[in-house]
Amino acid sequence: MSLLVVGLSHRSAPVSVLERAALAREAQAKLLQDTLAAEPATEAAVLATCNRIELYADVDKFHAGVAELSTLLAQHTGVGLDELTPYLYVHYEDRAVHHLFSVACGLDSMVVGEGQILGQIKDALALGQELHTAGRLLNDLFQQALRVGKRAHSETGIDRAGQSLVTFGLERLAEGVPLGDWAGGKRALVIGAGSMSSLAAATLARAGVAHVAVANRTLERAERLAEILCEPGAGRAAGFTASAVEMRAVPDELVLADVVVSCTGAMGVVLTAEAIRAALASRADEGGAAAGSGRTDSSCPIDSACGDAARTDVRLALLDLAMPRDIDAAVHRLDGARLVDIESLAEASADAPMAADVDQVRTIVSDEVAAFGAAQRAAHITPTVVALRTMAADVVASEIARLDGRLPDLDDKQRAEITQTVRRVVDKLLHAPTVRVKELASTPGGAGYADALRELFDLDPQAVAAVSRADSQAGTHNTAREPA
Repeated sequence: MSLLVVGLSHRSAPVSVLERAALAREAQAKLLQDTLAAEPATEAAVLATCNRIELYADVDKFHAGVAELSTLLAQHTGVGLDELTPYLYVHYEDRAVHHLFSVACGLDSMVVGEGQILGQIKDALALGQELHTAGRLLNDLFQQALRVGKRAHSETGIDRAGQSLVTFGLERLAEGVPLGDWAGGKRALVIGAGSMSSLAAATLARAGVAHVAVANRTLERAERLAEILCEPGAGRAAGFTASAVEMRAVPDELVLADVVVSCTGAMGVVLTAEAIRAALASRADEGGAAAGSGRTDSSCPIDSACGDAARTDVRLALLDLAMPRDIDAAVHRLDGARLVDIESLAEASADAPMAADVDQVRTIVSDEVAAFGAAQRAAHITPTVVALRTMAADVVASEIARLDGRLPDLDDKQRAEITQTVRRVVDKLLHAPTVRVKELASTPGGAGYADALRELFDLDPQAVAAVSRADSQAGTHNTAREPA
């Protein structure tokens, strides 16, 4: 295994750099294709989320691989290599596996324990499979990462260590008021219909908002999300409604909305400060926050149980979960608006308390890394063992053919008995060493046993390589059909 990951995340880089380094799906595909075309890499996958971009590759040279992957990230993100390099981290072999498994469990997330990362890992694997850049190693790695992440969430209380990024962001908007109390009766606008936007819409519906309007570049996807939100058993409040609108209707919806959540794949600003200012001005003209929602700020006055943390001057609460940002940062300076974005979430979550379950998840990750490494090392020697047994079978066949020439009078029963006896002898002689060499190969540093086996039995390297290629193709073909 020569697994290498080069990347940057909210832990290594400021949001301003992450924002510039964000890659759309088309750019991710081009990055994968160019990585595979580079000499050191034979497999590639890219994990791109709102707060990380990581390039995984199976490389035959470490230093050349680091240089090539770093250069490719700089080229495709448009951030100069000299500027990008200080923010990059590098993990190799078992450390790379440990990193991805930790990411899958939510240990490396901005909000510890969030579960959306599993869907993003699944998307990364799907893209690698679609483009045929993920071979056996990366298929095995990402499939196992998904299993490890699911195991962590099912066997521990890691979910209690932190909320989803969506819930965390909404709670920041609520400023200490219980989310259900804050959201009750509000009208929400959700921009985007992807996984994060869908989660935001569902969270708002469960929190008690009265209506969710979904705006998306493709109206059909917005309509589908609105339908899902209204399906029986969705956990929404009584009387809840949802609608789909075209992007051109967003300015009108801003006038009606009390809370806006935006998470699109756009490479530029979706909501400008001027658009928000205009919406606030229209709301003021029509009676402030009561416009469109039937509410007034008297539902949570300063001297009520909501407490001093409640800001009754906030007429439009905005949550920006996109990277790069969807909402102009200048909105922070607008009276009547409150904006929570990825940057402010990163600052707020830096001191978030860790649950005791985190230690249990770390133990799971360590155990799974060891098991994955052992399985990969054992698999590495399998083609050599197969080539050895194939050579032994060829020797048996050759000797039986020679025996037929020297003893042509043997009948079929005698020939079959001799053939079976010779095969049993060969199998017994090979059984113990092949079983033992597989056990030894699964230990750290065990990769050298395959080389020793090839040397001792003078195996043809081309024969071993042919088995490896066939095995890799079969493995990739099969894993592509496994549900993630």
